Amino acid sequence: MTVSVLHQPDKQRFVTELYGQESVLEYRLLPHQGIDFTHTFVPVALRGHGIAEKLVRTGLDWARQQGFEITSSCWYVSRFLKRRNRP
Repeated sequence: MTVSVLHQPDKQRFVTELYGQESVLEYRLLPHQGIDFTHTFVPVALRGHGIAEKLVRTGLDWARQQGFEITSSCWYVSRFLKRRNRP
């Protein structure tokens, strides 16, 4: 399954659409070059295909390229960041 992620900065989110269903990674910009990833959603019928991971990787890559200080109030993104920071 090929997942193409679109950034919608006007809505502060990354989105992909498969089979007419939308999956999203939402964020909010913070003062002093910060970003908070607030919510990840994948419809039940599409879960288990790596869509959330693709959204998160895309969002984090973009945020790093922009030089943002990354935080997360979304449990999924927080868990993803903790796994990446293990020694």
